[in-house]
Amino acid sequence: MKFIDEAKIYVKAGDGGNGVASFRREKYIPMGGPDGGDGGKGGSIYAIADRNLNTLVDYRYTRKFLAQRGENGRGADCYGAGGDDVVLRVPVGTVIADLNTEEVLADLDQHDKKALIARGGKGGLGNIHFKSSVNRAPRKCTKGEPGEEFELKLELKVLADVGLLGLPNAGKSTLIRAISAARPKVADYPFTTLHPNLGVVRVDAEKSFVVADVPGLIEGAADGAGLGIRFLKHLQRTRILLHLVDLAPFDPEADPVQDAIAIVGELEKYSPELAAKPRWLVLNKLDLIPEEERQERIDAFLTTYRSAAGDCGPHFCITAISGDGTRELVYKIYEALQEIGQPVFEEGEDADSFSEDDEA
Repeated sequence: MKFIDEAKIYVKAGDGGNGVASFRREKYIPMGGPDGGDGGKGGSIYAIADRNLNTLVDYRYTRKFLAQRGENGRGADCYGAGGDDVVLRVPVGTVIADLNTEEVLADLDQHDKKALIARGGKGGLGNIHFKSSVNRAPRKCTKGEPGEEFELKLELKVLADVGLLGLPNAGKSTLIRAISAARPKVADYPFTTLHPNLGVVRVDAEKSFVVADVPGLIEGAADGAGLGIRFLKHLQRTRILLHLVDLAPFDPEADPVQDAIAIVGELEKYSPELAAKPRWLVLNKLDLIPEEERQERIDAFLTTYRSAAGDCGPHFCITAISGDGTRELVYKIYEALQEIGQPVFEEGEDADSFSEDDEA
């Protein structure tokens, strides 16, 4: 299954049925009076969040959703039946907005959360409602109201407590494999990760949080270089960002400090609010540096980086491929999430929503 995080669709709620002007006609009952029933209500369109879904691919190919029209009223005081509602099931974290006005109609950020997207039209009134002492044979009835219709934009923003960012091949996917049950693709070439991956990190039997890994950024991503910044929206709901830096890049001419500063610049171009989130430095691939040179390399990086980028918050030194230093990182993250005060990932929810097996 392909990972699709955006879709545009058209929805039209059902029109209300028309009321009818009718009169009772039975043997031996002269002047039976008005008996026209009301039209039925048109079906509405709802959206509901489903944690068992992880992509909007169903809405990439089916783009038009029409609810059923209400039935017209009939004589003998018979009211028309209401139209059936349409329920759109979307992944948790989907934001639904009017494509033309950009007004957000629903933010489905919890499992089973339901929102009315397009309201069905009311049914028209039959002439039974217009009789009075001075008008005993009304021939008036009303038509049903039209249902609401919208062109909508569906945008999926994954729900995670912690987001990973960094250059391609910085070790983000390796880290998420080391600390969770997620199994994203790992290889020795850039842009191995082509879609977001989620992993649940178990601190102990009853404590956990969710980490999101997105495709790597490169300098110029805000202008469309590489995979661009389209996946950064998946970090907007996170509470802590982990900035992974490769201290031992394959290219001997690469400067980890300049690469790290470039990533921060791309983040600020995309969203000042996202750049303002707590951001921790995670220095990775220490196993590729001779042991006698490690501390000197780490100190040199931190000194230069902080002089250029200012206070970068806490930093951690790890080797993701072997897991060295990752447990301390996990405990510190959980403590920080508790201090922030918002609830972490709930036990029992679907964990690794985006995995290697989801790709076509």
